[in-house]
Amino acid sequence: MTSNLYKWLLVIPLVCVAAVALNSCKGKKANEGHALHQEHKDVYTCSMHPQIIRDKPGKCPICGMALIKKSDGNEQHITNIDLNTLLRPTNAFVVSSIPVTTIQKENLPIDIDALGSIAYDTRQVGAISARYSGRIERLYVRYRYQKVTKGQKIMDIYSPELVTAQQNIIFLLKNDPANSSLINAAKQRLLLLGLTNQQLSQLIRSGKPSLTVSVYSNYTGHLHETTGDNTMAAPASGVMKDISLTTEELSLKEGMYVQKGQAVFQVYNPNRVWAALSIYAEMQTLIKVGNPVKVIPETAPHKQFRGTIGFIEPFFKQGSKTVTARVYLDNSTLQVPIGSQVRATIFGNSGNTAWLPADAIVSLGLDKVIFIKQPGGFKARKVTTGLSYQNKIQVVSGLGLQDSVAQNAQYLMDSESFIKVNE
Repeated sequence: MTSNLYKWLLVIPLVCVAAVALNSCKGKKANEGHALHQEHKDVYTCSMHPQIIRDKPGKCPICGMALIKKSDGNEQHITNIDLNTLLRPTNAFVVSSIPVTTIQKENLPIDIDALGSIAYDTRQVGAISARYSGRIERLYVRYRYQKVTKGQKIMDIYSPELVTAQQNIIFLLKNDPANSSLINAAKQRLLLLGLTNQQLSQLIRSGKPSLTVSVYSNYTGHLHETTGDNTMAAPASGVMKDISLTTEELSLKEGMYVQKGQAVFQVYNPNRVWAALSIYAEMQTLIKVGNPVKVIPETAPHKQFRGTIGFIEPFFKQGSKTVTARVYLDNSTLQVPIGSQVRATIFGNSGNTAWLPADAIVSLGLDKVIFIKQPGGFKARKVTTGLSYQNKIQVVSGLGLQDSVAQNAQYLMDSESFIKVNE
């Protein structure tokens, strides 16, 4: 009896110690499990920049893309991606879920900058021609670009033909004054030869032929000399190649002979000019006759003025990649010097054309590429583009209205040289 009691006294403490140890282990495991659960709380990262780790949803501070939730195994699961998609060549297909956009049809108001110069309006050119052959007895103008006014005497010419015509009418008036038909024919011939009514009246009153007849200008403007083939010695555009031509003496001298019908001088009106603006080929479709224009002369910025496109030359000048648009101007009050360089802004519109954000298109040199949305990812496609304006690019061909493309194409390529373009 005593022996059994002694055994129970030894067993009870051991059982208590074991129970305490067991409860301690369970509590420790529970605490470890709770801590482990806290360590595996949800975290968010960027698919393009995995170094970005956040404990709540948001946007990537680098690229602005939405952060995605990481799995418990720290691996991102992509749904709806099959094995064939993953095995496609990386230079032809890109797996991504970045935002997409579509082309938009818009009629945008477009401001087009252009450079040009002020030139004479050739519609206002007047010619001083010799109506009879003869010798220049006296020349009253001395240098190119000299200012002349209407009615100003230009030169005196001795013409045997004109002297004979004067003697003929004087003879008729003295010997056959009643023959009005012949007298009127003689008067008409003198007028056709270039005599004015005042000169003819003076001839009839004096009864003496004049050995020289004066030639007057019928125009006001700048005097330009012409050559024998009726072409201008100075540039027709009004832009002087050599400043010395401004005051250089005329090649036409006293004592020289002129031929009947020869254009001796041309007079350009400085009050009627045009601004000749250079337009590059890609802008031609946006510019129409009648478009408003603001013109600023570089020599006098405070004299800026407005006009409209009056004419567009239908050809490219030799050695130039631009066409010329003319803005007709009244220069009587502005007094902008001929040949002045100008800056202009032409106000046009794009028409109802298709536009994409500039970031959606990648330039590969000669080719322009977009990434079109397909099931599971994006595929590169070549497009033809037109005008670039205000962070938008015009799409001419290669894309439909319903096609979705990557909003930022730069994120889908590692190197331009590895992109395989699909026509």
